[in-house]
Amino acid sequence: MLSEKVANIPPFYVMEVLERAQQLEEEGRSIIHLEIGEPDFPTASHICDAAKAAMCAGNTRYTHSQGLIELRQAIAKNYKDRFDVDIDPGQIIVTSGTSPAMLLLFLALIDQGDEIIMSNPHYACYPNFVTTAGGVPDFIYTNEDNGFMLQPDELATHINPKTKAILINSPSNPTGQVLPAETLQRIAKVAGDVPVISDEIYQGLVYEGEDHTILEYTDNAFVLNGFSKLYAMTGWRLGYLISPMQYVRTLQKVQQNLFISTNAFVQHAGVAALEGPQEQTLEMVKTYNERRLYLIKRLRGIGFDIKVEPKGAYYVLADARKFSEDSLALSRQILEDIGVAVTPGIDFGQGGEGHLRFSYANSLGNIKEGMDRLEKYLNKERC
Repeated sequence: MLSEKVANIPPFYVMEVLERAQQLEEEGRSIIHLEIGEPDFPTASHICDAAKAAMCAGNTRYTHSQGLIELRQAIAKNYKDRFDVDIDPGQIIVTSGTSPAMLLLFLALIDQGDEIIMSNPHYACYPNFVTTAGGVPDFIYTNEDNGFMLQPDELATHINPKTKAILINSPSNPTGQVLPAETLQRIAKVAGDVPVISDEIYQGLVYEGEDHTILEYTDNAFVLNGFSKLYAMTGWRLGYLISPMQYVRTLQKVQQNLFISTNAFVQHAGVAALEGPQEQTLEMVKTYNERRLYLIKRLRGIGFDIKVEPKGAYYVLADARKFSEDSLALSRQILEDIGVAVTPGIDFGQGGEGHLRFSYANSLGNIKEGMDRLEKYLNKERC
């Protein structure tokens, strides 16, 4: 009796790995979590204090469907300060996380059969949002030799009358790669009249090179962003969508119908995150980089192939075909046998098959323990 489009949605494997890992922990097993993309840092105290103060002051009612003007102004100022990009606060719609922002956008853009171009591998849920809205994912299979980065020349060959938008993600989940300024500029040029959807949720988590936004290179773009990753606020569910002005009214109407508005006191916390002290964020970035360098070295030492080192987010997508062509079976085997939770590459599309994604959003001590277990186990298996 279920609708076909819902019945055919594949599982989000990383969540199934997490849930099985938690079950094993409840049974007394020691589990090293290298699967989930969630900061292991607490939300900064000044952000929590702002939420408490807002609740105590009675800010527990509906807000404007686009979000508090104070938060939208803070978001616009952040983009101006960091990238010298001018954004009208009226272009911003605050959402309960970045996933609802994606849902709003795809429902507003897609008619039955419209195509959204995206790279493969890709964030696991992108195709599912597109197909649920009635669209068709148009995959560009990227090359591991250049870090799985989308190439503008190949992009040009995919644009056709059914193309509704081009979806990019930088810094990237699952690859950890960061699109350089030149590539973003060329993507914007190749796109022409086709809008670019830029998922920038890992913005700020860049360890080599510079951070950029697609809005530096085109106004014909939608930006998805939020507070989950950079500000360690995953459970707060606070995101936003920056849109060309001509689409805002339609997006606002979808927001009103599906979600009404985002939690008021959580929006006040968002203002504090952007306008308050940034020391904890800077320390997080420094710590992530130390883990990144350590993890890459250990994975290569074990026998995983990493052709281009990731420079952002907190992921390493490592070639595991030396050990198995079936990433799902391998990830399950590793979890059950040695208690190390990793994400199968197939979660991110056929282009990720044969790979495992390792998250370094965990302590250096836990990462070391996980690598020690993995090295001993895989070396034993090869013998």
